[in-house]
Amino acid sequence: MLGMERPAAVSKVLSGSIAQEAGIETGDIVLAINGNKINDIFDYRFLTADEELVIEIEKSNGEVWEIEVEKDEYEDLGIEFSNPMLDEAKSCTNKCLFCFIDQLPKGMRKTLYFKDDDSRLSFLNGNYVTLTNVKDFELDRVIRYRMSPINISIHTTNPDLRIFMLHNRFAADILKKVKKLVNGGITVNCQIVLCRGINDEGELERTLKDLCLLHPGIHSVSVVPVGLTRHREGLMELKPYDGEASEEVIRQVEKWQHKMLVKHGTRVVYLADEFYILAGHELPEYEAYEDFPQIENGVGLIAALKKEFYDFIETADLPSCKARTVSIATGVSPAAFIRGLSQELENRIQGLKINIFEIKNCFFGENVTVTGLLTGSDLLSQLKGKALGQELLISRSMLRAGEDVLLDDCTVRDLESGLGVKVTAVDNSGKDFVKKVAGIEN
Repeated sequence: MLGMERPAAVSKVLSGSIAQEAGIETGDIVLAINGNKINDIFDYRFLTADEELVIEIEKSNGEVWEIEVEKDEYEDLGIEFSNPMLDEAKSCTNKCLFCFIDQLPKGMRKTLYFKDDDSRLSFLNGNYVTLTNVKDFELDRVIRYRMSPINISIHTTNPDLRIFMLHNRFAADILKKVKKLVNGGITVNCQIVLCRGINDEGELERTLKDLCLLHPGIHSVSVVPVGLTRHREGLMELKPYDGEASEEVIRQVEKWQHKMLVKHGTRVVYLADEFYILAGHELPEYEAYEDFPQIENGVGLIAALKKEFYDFIETADLPSCKARTVSIATGVSPAAFIRGLSQELENRIQGLKINIFEIKNCFFGENVTVTGLLTGSDLLSQLKGKALGQELLISRSMLRAGEDVLLDDCTVRDLESGLGVKVTAVDNSGKDFVKKVAGIEN
């Protein structure tokens, strides 16, 4: 944890680097720099920015060396570490009434049950954090090290309601913490997970007002609907959003978007695509998402994919004719959109046949409609025996990062074996969609 002395083990020394010239080797332990202990990667980066360094190293034989280094300011030493963060991630101390991890079935891989709530991971990986386990000195450190931007799960600025929603007595002072970060020059992106009848309507109005007053320090605010699985045994009953309730959220957020656009030239507040789909409402145009500050949060993903798709097909050298039949497995919510893109490709390429299979999420429950949470078991059970053509296309968002494994540990190879067809993952990119569907290399 932050503040503990943790040795930094060197896993690699880059060839020709300062570290190699100084005699630092794989397996060495970086103990201190200029007399300061190394707690995590941010200490390391901050302390090695100086031009003159005294690096304390423990060698594999137990000897401790002090190495003096002169370099350019901010010049990298050329060291990589076995643990990139040089510390364990902070786990979540909340018991949020809407927590998706608490709604997972038993028996899944252990890593899926770990709840991180680490402001350093927010800076490094874009994770959202609640700041309930962060002390004032740690906020000072975020500001000192310029760990910006940082993504914060707000949910509500009502202190009592936030304590209730996060089930944590340390959750009340979120607005005070956010103001401290903003005043310290840190850019903040906020998330509101909207729970029907709890933090919407008047409470959402209060939260948006509080956060919009902190613009431009608050760069963006996303409003996303609570995700509810069928595995909520022993948890508080929550009501999913329907079309009518979603339409009301859209009206409320659009009012704030107009207000901020007139006053500041930017919308600041953005809605998850799912609200528009639930309401049967036309999604905003590409330009309405400005710099797409929260696309990884499902905000503007469809608009971006649509623009990339049409930009590419207008300039690409598409074949005029191609005898090819493929299938696409998609979640319920984006199915109509995927069907529209596929129809456009079929119209442009004679002989191309695209089958769209709308997969219901039986694993998590039918309230979960996004593609990224589909599992191998649902794909196998609902596609078994179907005429899939030459290839089945799935979204890469279904797979664990960097691997060919779905949430239920089913692999792409398992899918291919069970369905008797080649399975190909498609990136969340309009260009990649066209190339993979049409079967073109370049």
